[in-house]
Order: sequence, then structure tokens, then C-alpha cells
Amino acid sequence: MSDDHDAEPADRAASADRAAPADRASADRAASPAPGAAAGHEAHGAHARPRTAAERWAAFKRSPFLPATVLIFILAAAAGLFAGSYTFSMANPAPHRIPTALVGAPDDARGKAFVQGMEKALNASLELHEYRTYAQAREAVDEQKAFTVIRVDGSGVRMDLASASGASVSQLLQQAAPQVGKKAGVPVTLKDIKPVQPGDPRGLALFYVSLAAVIIGFVGAIQLSVHARALNPAERIAFTLAYALLGGFSIAAVVDWLLGALSLPFVHSWLILAFTMFTSGMVFTMFNTLIGRWAMVPTWGLMVLLGNPSSGGAVSWPLLPSVLGHIGQWLPPGASVNAQHTAVYFPGHQHVFPYLVLAGWSLLSCTVFWLWRHRHPGGRPTAPAHAAT
Repeated sequence: MSDDHDAEPADRAASADRAAPADRASADRAASPAPGAAAGHEAHGAHARPRTAAERWAAFKRSPFLPATVLIFILAAAAGLFAGSYTFSMANPAPHRIPTALVGAPDDARGKAFVQGMEKALNASLELHEYRTYAQAREAVDEQKAFTVIRVDGSGVRMDLASASGASVSQLLQQAAPQVGKKAGVPVTLKDIKPVQPGDPRGLALFYVSLAAVIIGFVGAIQLSVHARALNPAERIAFTLAYALLGGFSIAAVVDWLLGALSLPFVHSWLILAFTMFTSGMVFTMFNTLIGRWAMVPTWGLMVLLGNPSSGGAVSWPLLPSVLGHIGQWLPPGASVNAQHTAVYFPGHQHVFPYLVLAGWSLLSCTVFWLWRHRHPGGRPTAPAHAAT
């Protein structure tokens, strides 16, 4: 019996000991101060005090919230500028000066009345260039030095249009000429001597073809910088050239062979598109080398906000604001549109200038990228890693 009685208190003591840790933990939690109380303040010291404005700004700059916030404002501004740039140049195009080839007697009263009436109706000047023969005037149209030919003879005025030179300009002239002739009492005969292709009645297909090459060109470079960062500079240029060649072929094949919208001089158009895509991709690569992750901002501004509206593809350059018309010829989108337009509609009258523009931008971009390649965010180490000791 005594053994039983002795064991019972021992069992109770063991049970108490087993329960004690849990009870002690509860007691400790109850006794411990809440976060932010004096004990916590003493434990963490300066970390628990309210941060100063400078400290909060420093922490914000180190966080992902700063670039995200900046992107909010950049994207909002880009949306407005994108709409504004295209609206400014395309929504209500108005002619400023229209190069015109004049054949016949410039002092003829009816010819003068017709020209003055056209300038008043268009609120623009016909930039007259006199030619002795119609063949010389037609050559000026083929060289894209004139958008129309006016011939004055005994039967009245004959006006030859060239829709392929600029469909929007041709449309304005076609609308205004009969009304002006009626008011001036001058018979007017219209003829389109260089029409656009049936699959491109508004002359916009070449603009969209070039636009595709420009956008896919720098989007491809963006993707290389994200998904193929380990490419060394020479490899980066080589892969940009590779996707430009394949992408240009794809665009030309879809537009010509698959859709039949345009009848292209295939190899020539393909190489122009490839040249455009390569130039566009290297322009982004140049900016990426110079300013890193914000390279999309100047690329978008140069190629899309400024370059495409001023290219003369959607609206012919005589209808653009004069500053845009001049700037656009020096930018890759305008050079691409000009080269492609001449290749398709004026194959025997190529100009070297648009190719020089594309070559100049490509050379500049590749040179900057190569000289400052140490700033390139990708690449691979060239020296073998040291063996572990």
C-alpha cells in the first residue's frame, strides 16, 4: 500500500512537469510586450523608430515600386502622344505646296485662271516647273519630282495625275480640278498616268508593310535582350540580322504570295524590309547600351511617334506639316517607305538617298553598341572560371 501511495504523488508530479512547459510558454507570451512596445523598442533600437523622409525615399528607390510608378506615367504620356502625333499629321491633311509640271504656254489666260483657281481651292501653292515637252514632264513624274502634269492647249487644260506618287494628293487634285475648271470656264480633262495597284486602292499597303518591319524590328531586339542576354555583341548583331532577313521574307511573302494585295519586286522588297528591320533592331540595341532598361522610350519616340507619321506612307509629304515632311525623310521609317514605294511603282528610277539613311542609322547604332559594349547588360565571360581551391 505504501508503494501505491508513494507512486501516486510521483505520477502527479510528472504530469505537472509535462504540463509546465506549455503553461510557461503561455505565461511568457502573456508577459511579453506587444510589437512596438517599450521592450520591442529596446530590442530593435533604431529600426523601430519612425523612418525619416530621406530613409523612406531611399527604400522606395531600391524597391520595384519606383520603376513601376515611372512606367505608369510613361505609358500614359506615350498613349496621348501616340494619338496626338498621328492625329496631327493624318486627321486633316492639308497641302502646302504641290510640285507640278507645266507643259504649254504659261502665259495663256485660261492656264493662269486654272492655276490660280486651284491654288485658291486647295489653299496651297502649285510649285510650277516648266517643261518644253510632255516627255520631259512625264520623266519628272517618274523621278518623283512632280505629282501632276498640267498641259495647256487650244482645247483647254489636261491634267495628268499620278496616284502612285501620292494617293492622297491625287485624290485632292481630282476633286478640286473639275470644280475649278467649271468656275473658270476652262474644260478640264483628267487622267491617272501612274495608278496604284488594284489591291491597294488607297496607297496604304506599303505604309503598313514598312510599319510592320519597323515595329517587329525593335520588338525582336527587345526579346533578344530579355531571353538571350548571354549573346556576345557580335552574336547579338548576327542574330538581329538573321531575324531581319527571315522577317522581311515573311512580310513580303504574306503580302504578295498569300494575300495578293501587292505585286512586289520580291527580292528587292524583301531586302528593303530586312534592311528596315535590322536598322530598327539596332536602334533599340544602341539605346539599350546607352540608357539600359529605359531604351524603349527613345526608340518608341523616334521610330513610332515621330518616324511613322512623318514617313509619307499614310499621308503624302506635300500634305504633311512642312517640318514633319522634312524630318521624316531622314528617319528609318521614312527611308523605308520611300525605298519601297520607288521599288514598286518607279522601278527604273531608284534614288540612293533612302538607302543611305538606313545605312547611316545602322552604322551609327552598330558603332555605338560595339564601342560601348562593356555596358551591354548581357554577354558571357570570356575567361575560364578559376578552379575551386
